[in-house]
Amino acid sequence: MERCILLFFIFFLLASSAFGAQSTITESDGYACMGEDRTKRQTEEVALQDAKKKAVEQVSTYIQSETQVKDFELQRDIVNAYANAKVKIIEQSGRWDSEPPKVGDCYRIKIKAEVIPDEEAMKRIVQSKAMEDPSGPLTVKVWTDKKEYRKGERIKIYIKGNKPFFAVVLYKDASGKLLQLLPNPYRVDNYFNGGVIYEIPSGNDRFDLEVIPPFGEEHIILYTSTSKLGELDKEPEGAVYRVKTTEKGIGVVTRGVAITQKDKPIPSEFVEERVTIKTR
Repeated sequence: MERCILLFFIFFLLASSAFGAQSTITESDGYACMGEDRTKRQTEEVALQDAKKKAVEQVSTYIQSETQVKDFELQRDIVNAYANAKVKIIEQSGRWDSEPPKVGDCYRIKIKAEVIPDEEAMKRIVQSKAMEDPSGPLTVKVWTDKKEYRKGERIKIYIKGNKPFFAVVLYKDASGKLLQLLPNPYRVDNYFNGGVIYEIPSGNDRFDLEVIPPFGEEHIILYTSTSKLGELDKEPEGAVYRVKTTEKGIGVVTRGVAITQKDKPIPSEFVEERVTIKTR
């Protein structure tokens, strides 16, 4: 078996209480018309705010329709979490009725947005039994088999979601180097069933995770969504991939999820999890 020697750490956060950045990605439209009392820039801003408002409404409606949990307090937390959501623009494009625009012309904008629910409300949801309920919002746990690793020991990573999800699993070493553990050249499937614990490495993986120097703080980073994630720029390095996309850019690229288009866009739930570990 081909081996890829990696460095890993003490589990810095308890897996049972780890909280991932949860959000939902959707597409929406907005528009506004220019009047005597509104400049071109002001009109574009009004249209953008209209699109953001619609994005939140779409996600709130989607989450409530998808969530069938019977716990009344939990349902209330879910509603409140998205009622106080923030909106982060991923992509946007707009056009005027004419250029240059004149009074009476309208500006139409289309956005792809990440709707980020209230953090405190989501913490209560994640810490509840909804974490195991497939009818609740997407939640994914990541943990390791031990809290402490010494030179020569091998570690195992485990992931589990409450419902089916797509995932990319990255490893960041002490030098800042990023490797993509899953999917990899020998284990290409990135779709996982809910309620099942998956182990890394296992199956078709052709690498071991063995502790070698240098030692220090490193990270396992998990990006998951109910839709396919955006592809990172990467190249093969042994039995895994070396990630060429910058760490700052990874969050943007992975959030380039495919919005399902039927009679209207179906939002995609998204979770980002990170575990910090140490070796000595």
